[in-house]
Amino acid sequence: MSARPVVAPPAPWAFPAPVEHVLDNGLRVLVHDLPGQYVLSLRLVVPASLADEPRDREGVSAMTARLLDEGTAQHTSEEFAELMERHGMVLGAGVSDGGLMVDVDVPQAHLATAARLLTAALAEPVFPEGEVRRILRTRQAEIEQERASAGHRGARELARTLWDDHDRASRPSAGSSDTIGAITRADLVERHARSLGPRGATLVLAGALAGIPVTDVLAGTLGSWTAPDHVPAQPARPPVPAADRARVVVVDRPGAVQTEILVACPGPDRSTPHGWAPHPVLAFVLGGSPSARLDAVLREQKGYTYGVRAGFRPRVAGGSFVTAGSVRTEVTGDALAILLGILDTARDGFTDAELRAGVDYVAKTAPGRYATADAVADETAALALEGLPLDFTTRNLEAVRALGRDDLDAAYRRTATGEWTVVLVGDAARVLPQLQGRVPGEVTTVAL
Repeated sequence: MSARPVVAPPAPWAFPAPVEHVLDNGLRVLVHDLPGQYVLSLRLVVPASLADEPRDREGVSAMTARLLDEGTAQHTSEEFAELMERHGMVLGAGVSDGGLMVDVDVPQAHLATAARLLTAALAEPVFPEGEVRRILRTRQAEIEQERASAGHRGARELARTLWDDHDRASRPSAGSSDTIGAITRADLVERHARSLGPRGATLVLAGALAGIPVTDVLAGTLGSWTAPDHVPAQPARPPVPAADRARVVVVDRPGAVQTEILVACPGPDRSTPHGWAPHPVLAFVLGGSPSARLDAVLREQKGYTYGVRAGFRPRVAGGSFVTAGSVRTEVTGDALAILLGILDTARDGFTDAELRAGVDYVAKTAPGRYATADAVADETAALALEGLPLDFTTRNLEAVRALGRDDLDAAYRRTATGEWTVVLVGDAARVLPQLQGRVPGEVTTVAL
């Protein structure tokens, strides 16, 4: 009869450290050699501010990103797509509050081709008129689809309520129907010229790189990228909270059998001087698992929902703390009262058991979360865009393991002041009567 194996504590682990160098054109390069990862991941980030977009052309940055691979000086849109498919390459581009992000995944053998095509997409997109019209029509259709989705519609209303009307964060990053309808090809060409360039940008490359002349490949491709009209972005600023954000807004969705609930308040970014370590632990304890405080009551005890999640959403500067989930329409009032009660009473403190569960989850699952080249590249690119040191992830995990209950309690109290922005997307005729006496202040109703 064999002896029961001993479960040993996990071995020490640190986030992979990249090798850093700078190309002649000023592009910063961070390289992770990860043996066994034969699909390479390239991530390019270029700092840029959505607040720089013309107010009547908001969404121009997102549309510019979508059009980067829709035709270059050397290849039509169809030719570019065929080349990517032939080499097993996938390219995607988008924008966040902090800038442009381009993601490329490609088999190891085709790195040089991928770097060449990425360079062409960045340096010489031609924005064909037909592709411009198609992308803009697609975005208009997306806006209609988002309006029909309770989650998307709630998120849009939450941003509009949480942040000041004059702040770019209060409006969709990919633009509204009116602003997208006003964008022309000339706007896209100008935005590309002014906002994309190698100065201040960072390229991350992760994967199995043994035997590959990485420096030569990148110097001969992305190192040739020039952008004479590029204006480097100013440091990001945190969004301004709305003065009247502590209120309840009901987005009327007649006939809805469920109500989407979103509860939020402003929060920190990962560079907070108080330290980021408590925040992922708090997210797990409050709304990160079926045993978390929110699900333990609303799902397991009451059966009101399939799940409610809570988490901190850091931006490049500033952020938010958001709790979201859907419940049956007839229990909306009870569910909201319970949810707000859980969030408010959490200010009284957390238990040793909750601390240990949260710390173990965040710290011990980290090696699995960063086990692939794309996950490593994503994290390193985020560090670069947020201006964080390259050892941030490792040091933050060390700080997580050292957390005490006082650290957790203090971090939550700094964020959760009791002034909540509440958005409900559901049947207003059935939801509004349930809110009487359960929420403070006036309840506002808006159309879907």
